[in-house]
Amino acid sequence: MIVKQAGLKQKQGNLEVTFKNSKTMKVNQDMSILFMIIRTKMYEGKAPVWARLTVNGKRSQFSLGKKIEPEKWDVHAGIIKGNSEDAKTFNNYLNQVRGDLQKHYNVLASCNEYVSSEMVRNAYMGIEEKSKTICEAFDYHNLKFKEKAATGSLSFKTLKRFEITKGKVIEFLKEKHNVSDKPLPEIKLRFITEFEHFLTTKQGLQSNTAMKYIKNIKKIMNVAVANEWLPSNPLLSFKCTYQNPEREILSQEELDAMYQKPMLIKRLAEVRDVYIFCCYTGYAFSDVASFTSQEVCIGLDGEKWIQTKRIKTDSQENVMLLPVALEIIEKYKTHPYCIANDKLLPVISNQKFNAYLSEIAELCGIKKHLTSHTARHTFATTVTLSNDVPIESVSAMLGHNSIRTTQIYAKIVQKKLSNDMKALRERMNKSSAKSKTAG
Repeated sequence: MIVKQAGLKQKQGNLEVTFKNSKTMKVNQDMSILFMIIRTKMYEGKAPVWARLTVNGKRSQFSLGKKIEPEKWDVHAGIIKGNSEDAKTFNNYLNQVRGDLQKHYNVLASCNEYVSSEMVRNAYMGIEEKSKTICEAFDYHNLKFKEKAATGSLSFKTLKRFEITKGKVIEFLKEKHNVSDKPLPEIKLRFITEFEHFLTTKQGLQSNTAMKYIKNIKKIMNVAVANEWLPSNPLLSFKCTYQNPEREILSQEELDAMYQKPMLIKRLAEVRDVYIFCCYTGYAFSDVASFTSQEVCIGLDGEKWIQTKRIKTDSQENVMLLPVALEIIEKYKTHPYCIANDKLLPVISNQKFNAYLSEIAELCGIKKHLTSHTARHTFATTVTLSNDVPIESVSAMLGHNSIRTTQIYAKIVQKKLSNDMKALRERMNKSSAKSKTAG
């Protein structure tokens, strides 16, 4: 038994309960029960009797619908004083309540990995407790995320990914279980392994893409745990693994050929220029699409820079503008679209952009699958690392929070390897010549 200190006052919401050596009856290892009277709610000289449940340190309480005169209550034992028939009847009733609460706890514990005091209280009072579902957890997370995105602290683009993830979960549940939602307690580790199989086989997604969806689901489950809808994340042991794909990049020769290729079709010329601009700055397509003329500023070194935050990660990304990038900006200063929309460059939708890039590659004789993101890879390798820019500087310009992320982009091209080996050979030849002279 756990004994409360004499005269201790505790607040329960707007109620103040006075204990005088009252005892909490511990009915099992995880749950204890306390019967008490609420003197602040007295009516016509009687105080209501309440029960308080404590399960694993967390409390819930409720009224038993009974009232007694405070002077009859034994605050030390949590029962009515004396041996009168009324006292015996009431105390037997309290014992019955305690037994019923214990039974409900036992039933809940046999069916659930986690039992809360609220669950026991609701079971005793006949209140059907409805578990939260995974879609409800998504809705809760997405609503909170949307509110933060409205303040500018988070990205609406990231919110869209969580909304798409929810859609994928619904598609999976309909395909696998013929339902559109699932209670959180029913989600086990098997759920995520089957979901991965569904994404990679039924929907034909690449493993890395599937892992991004799974990462979002694991975050939603963590939100459920934080809100006490689940005792723990059942997906925690699932490790998201990523494969480093072969990334297409343009060589310097291909870059030059593309930039110098006459483009008679206006839409192709504009897409080519925007793509080349991305190759020489390292900015992602979504960032360039949002750039206004105010993004260009004069740095402390007197050179022109673009200093901004990435839409995807909100990290700082500062890049000094190279001559080719400056030429392209100058070219579109008077473009009608840029003037009307206060944009730095005329950027179309990503879907059309990638489609037109395929046409441009064919016109330039480039047999590579180009997308808006290959420009960022080209900047990391051909434009910077291949020209001996330190990887730390490249990481800063790409707006990466970790240099490990930059190393994924940093495919060392054959030209740089060749130059490095030639430099090594020259140093070895000089060293050998000195040795022969000295001999």
